[in-house]
Amino acid sequence: MAGIKDTSKWKFETKQVHIGQENPDPATGARAVPIYQNTAYVFADTAQAAGRFALTDAGNIYSRLTNPTQGVLEERIAALEGGAAGLAVASGAAALTYTFQALAKKGDHIVSESTIYGGTYNLMKHTFPNFGIDTTFVDPEKTGWKEAFAAAVRPNTKAIFAETLGNPNSNVADFEYLANLAHSHRIPLVIDATFTPPNLINTIDYGADIVVHSGTKFINGHGTGLGGLIVESGKFDWKASGKFPQLTEPNESYHGVVFYDAVGPAAFVTSIRAILLRDTGSTIAPFNAFLLLQGLETLSLRVERHIENTLKIIDYLKTQPKVKAIHHPSLESEPSNALYKKYFPKGAGSVFTFEIDGSEADAKAFIDRLEIYSLLANVADAKSLVIHPASTTHSQLSESELIEQYIYPNTVRLSIGIENADDLIADLDQAFNL
Repeated sequence: MAGIKDTSKWKFETKQVHIGQENPDPATGARAVPIYQNTAYVFADTAQAAGRFALTDAGNIYSRLTNPTQGVLEERIAALEGGAAGLAVASGAAALTYTFQALAKKGDHIVSESTIYGGTYNLMKHTFPNFGIDTTFVDPEKTGWKEAFAAAVRPNTKAIFAETLGNPNSNVADFEYLANLAHSHRIPLVIDATFTPPNLINTIDYGADIVVHSGTKFINGHGTGLGGLIVESGKFDWKASGKFPQLTEPNESYHGVVFYDAVGPAAFVTSIRAILLRDTGSTIAPFNAFLLLQGLETLSLRVERHIENTLKIIDYLKTQPKVKAIHHPSLESEPSNALYKKYFPKGAGSVFTFEIDGSEADAKAFIDRLEIYSLLANVADAKSLVIHPASTTHSQLSESELIEQYIYPNTVRLSIGIENADDLIADLDQAFNL
């Protein structure tokens, strides 16, 4: 099932909310989503309460697990991605952490591309080993990368992971190849699609089994609310895989439920909600869920402007003598250009890097001279943003790890917003030429 591409025509049609706060617009029939700023929910009787806790009666129990505002967000992101079920949590980092924890246990292994967000790299490289989970990183831009990915898979590997566009250089992963490789080993492909919202691509159509977003980025779009999203395709056969007893055998911590038998195509996200979210509580706030829902309504329009502005700025940077190199997959010089053309015919990638023809001090001085671009640690905002990755977002990486990810002392990351492109170019120009 292909995902919904146009988010401008949403109507409030959730099954989870049926009270008188819906407020339909008499002209269009569209309904605003209420913010349910509450912690718990009244049960009709003790039978219903028991049924809710036993997962035999669908409905809200406690807002650490579910909330009606959150539920609407989950339904809509699953529809947009063409998935079977969604789960919203407190942040993109929480979404990734829960995804990996639900797949891999002590003694297990993950294969990941190396050109990913520094925080995710740090999680997999340094934090997960404390819990007995190891990761092998593969450079997707080196010759022989397909063979390297295949060689990295072990008998105890529980997932292959990639970002649709790597952070910060926006290199493109080959989703179909990675999906086929994962499925040949009876394991899922996990894709972080934060940099490519679902109106640009549905990686489930190319074989992804689990799609993760930092909803804080494009989906919120205004730098106002944190949120993470997990979407399950519903297509991966956990039972046939034989590698995930946590989904296919009775779970002692939840009345012996077998998640795959109980909820089928929603087994993965339901297990996270019922176990990990229940026990560790990285819950999305109802107001943040509302902010992400607001962002979804303008997603299609904003992303078109993001891409339009980005291509204009890349054309400008090509003419700037103080730019040593530009890393954006739309450029023929980039190793993943062919994959970009294959997977993103409508364009993608408003977050990218370039290298100043100079030192780290020159890169930082350039950043400090910018006036319109905000210097802050976020991306995919309506506002244009800039940062020096080596000393901030990827600063926890060693010098050798930075080089492995093609991040240098003179690297500058831009996140192009939806302002007037001429103003953005003029600001870059004055910063280069002061």
